[in-house]
Amino acid sequence: MDRKITRKVMVGSVAVGGGEPISVQSMTNTPTSDVDATVEQIRRLEAVGCDIVRVAVPNRESAEAIRKIKEQIHIPIVADIHFDYKLALAALEAGADKLRINPGNIGSEELVEAVAHAAKERGVPIRVGVNAGSIDKKRYGMPSAESLVESGLDQVRILERMGFEDIVISLKAFDVPMTIRAYELASKRCDYPLHLGVTEAGPAWEGTIRSAVGIGALLAEGIGDTLRVSLTADPVEEVRVGKEILASLGLYLKPFTLISCPTCGRCAIDISGTVDEVRRRLEANPPRKPLTVAVMGCVVNGPGEASLADVGIAGGRGSAALFVRGQMTRKVAEEELVDELMKEVERLSSDP
Repeated sequence: MDRKITRKVMVGSVAVGGGEPISVQSMTNTPTSDVDATVEQIRRLEAVGCDIVRVAVPNRESAEAIRKIKEQIHIPIVADIHFDYKLALAALEAGADKLRINPGNIGSEELVEAVAHAAKERGVPIRVGVNAGSIDKKRYGMPSAESLVESGLDQVRILERMGFEDIVISLKAFDVPMTIRAYELASKRCDYPLHLGVTEAGPAWEGTIRSAVGIGALLAEGIGDTLRVSLTADPVEEVRVGKEILASLGLYLKPFTLISCPTCGRCAIDISGTVDEVRRRLEANPPRKPLTVAVMGCVVNGPGEASLADVGIAGGRGSAALFVRGQMTRKVAEEELVDELMKEVERLSSDP
């Protein structure tokens, strides 16, 4: 799909914008001052493919902890700052790779300028983050797509007046149509990289759907350079959902893609249990090159779908047909089908 090419900024070693791969972010929920707990969580995020991590910086201790955290992780770290410009300066001094601020709530223009100067001196970008719940209603009225964009661009202009243009913009709302419209408007009005997200999306199940609709719709239009799925859940789930959204649009190549049919009265094998076991084994031992794996439960659509995958099974009564690269190779008993399927995954993964 065609993507809008925006300016490129560097967040540590990760390029954002400029047509670079879309990065997936998350935010820790540990006290940043607790270095060990924060590092442990970031390492879990790294393990599932997180590209950039953000930490809250509510106090000086948290800002100073960034230095020790950075020594023990492998991805760029973003400092989330509100109200106190001194915390932004301390986070930069500690090695933050990016700041997330609203210039309007940092203080006077002299204080914003001090932050912008320190960030520019270190080559650190700033994300201007606007949420529907935090815009100035006296100035912009009730939250709308238009007010989100105006508020965001006003914040951007503060930095531009100071000669700072290493900027990323986010314009988030809980309302999905409002969010989509805001990013569409912003994409037309500026060429800064856009950080996509639906804010306060909710618990894991509801938030996953809401985020997939909002973020997915924008990505399908070619809008967006980095994203965070905001869930009331383990941050690891945010990364998994984000990666899956990208993979669904062909914007990320996963180690494996697992296809399975919905259950129905024709299923002749335990399709749910089989899919769960196949997923568990694939996650524990991912293929060394991307493979599509199909687990189908009956003879109606099963053979066709299984034959389109790199490797797949189509269930029959008490057994399943095993397909490899479009050809049925053999039938296997139901109790053996996961083992046999994984043997073929391993063999294909090892092929030159």
